[in-house]
Amino acid sequence: MSKTELFDFKFYEWEKKFHDRPFLRQPFGDQWEEYTWADAGQMARKLAAGLKSLGLRNEAHIGLISKNCREWIIADMAIMMAGYVSVPFFPSLKGEELEFLIDFGDVDLLFVGKIETWNDIGSHIPNDFPMIKFPHYEGCSAVDRGEEWFDFIKRHQPLHELHVPKLSDLWTIIFTSGTTGNPKGVELSYLALDSTKIITEQVNPLKVDFSGNNDFISYLPLNHIAERVVVEHVCMRFGGSLSFVESIDSFAKNLKDIQPHVFFAAPRIWTKFQLGILSKVPQKKLDILIKIPVISSLIKRKLKKNLGLTRARSTISGSAPIPVSQIEWFRKLGIYITNGYGMTENCAICTQVDGRDFEKLDSVGKPQCGVEVKIDQKTEEVLMRGPFVMDGYYKNEKMTKATLVDGWLHTGDKGYLDNDNYLFITGRVADSFKTSKGEFIEPLTLENYFGDIKELEEVCITGLGLPQPIALAQLSEIGKALPKDELIGLLEEKLAEINAELQGYKKISTIVLVREQWTEQNKILGPTLKIKRGNVEKMYSVSYKTWHEQFETVLFEK
Repeated sequence: MSKTELFDFKFYEWEKKFHDRPFLRQPFGDQWEEYTWADAGQMARKLAAGLKSLGLRNEAHIGLISKNCREWIIADMAIMMAGYVSVPFFPSLKGEELEFLIDFGDVDLLFVGKIETWNDIGSHIPNDFPMIKFPHYEGCSAVDRGEEWFDFIKRHQPLHELHVPKLSDLWTIIFTSGTTGNPKGVELSYLALDSTKIITEQVNPLKVDFSGNNDFISYLPLNHIAERVVVEHVCMRFGGSLSFVESIDSFAKNLKDIQPHVFFAAPRIWTKFQLGILSKVPQKKLDILIKIPVISSLIKRKLKKNLGLTRARSTISGSAPIPVSQIEWFRKLGIYITNGYGMTENCAICTQVDGRDFEKLDSVGKPQCGVEVKIDQKTEEVLMRGPFVMDGYYKNEKMTKATLVDGWLHTGDKGYLDNDNYLFITGRVADSFKTSKGEFIEPLTLENYFGDIKELEEVCITGLGLPQPIALAQLSEIGKALPKDELIGLLEEKLAEINAELQGYKKISTIVLVREQWTEQNKILGPTLKIKRGNVEKMYSVSYKTWHEQFETVLFEK
């Protein structure tokens, strides 16, 4: 494929074919408002004409900060139609973070939409900075500056000479959430985006219907590469409808209403689903029910319906490791989770393992179509290459050269390939820490041992400089419901079982049940719900030594 070839934007074909069919569906309470493919195309063309009228520089950088909604998709299309570069941001960014990224990313104009933080970020955006604001959504901030969405669109006629990008052109700059330091701006070309089509066209892990019968739900941040590729662009390439979630509180209801064909979730979502079921049907009772043939099918059907997965052809987990025990638990309910491994730097495409591949569920699968994977023999780092790989990091040549070496992407993950070419991830190169005994600990490997403890919702292994690692943990609703003494006894027993399987230097000395909930707001979780280990260290490291030296093996943080 030549980089001088033009990008084939399939939206235009589906727009003609599905002219009057629903494309974007936005919930408002019990009501759903729908934009057809024609509606969305017309609005995007008018918006593109409006952007062109502003006299922006060639290939201007257009920022987007909003929770997922129909305007996000239309703005994204308009940016491409006008020949500009999209620079989407996590909607949870603080004011000073956004200020830095607008400046560093050379952003020329900003779309501001469905956010709750305008009072903070507004003070960090100059009053004369070009802005277009989405219509106001109930429960979100009232943005008091910028061009009104509908007023701006109505002032312009649809753009007729639509920009057609070359595959070599820059499509987007995505700033990673980062677990340490400032985010890095990943530059992705239209070639990288276009190349993702071979995954679905050749092996179709998403079980996409090529005739356009595909209903998607979009709720994970759209600036996250997996949501953008797996949901937004798969929908536009293969046709269907794209529905959104009104709020966190309405998520379960909206998902149940939609019953999508493709459902993509982070492991934390699967954990919440699992714990939600077990809070209503205890594990022992569930085990009995699913062994009774007639009742089993009824129970599975009811649980799938309540989750919103009755019509799901594919259910996918990504963005962080998912415990094997959890994949197996859902499999017993007839829900087969495909585990994907990738990163922003390769369009979230590297390896995958289907939920029906029972023998290798503890791996992250085999390399996908067009992907080569090898392991650095000195560092055990996973290296990959393929057409989906980034061009580099924006304005960071040093980091680019360190990450892209001879065409190979250095992922920062440690792992190994087995004899069948399945990839196993053992941790992050940067996450390993040394105990006071001089032994290196891979926290991810140890955290996997806690995956089937339903009384815990989240576990982080840490303990830099201690003789033994310790486990910081968040209680689940199931754990919170138990009497304290019973909970402690149960966790002491589980810890003894785990330690019995571990080498001496890996044995975990203490489980600490921390008080404060881990959230995006306190920076322990990133926008994609991964633990930021550096921030865990900042919050808790002062207490590590005291906790480790306690006689008890299970402690409640005081």
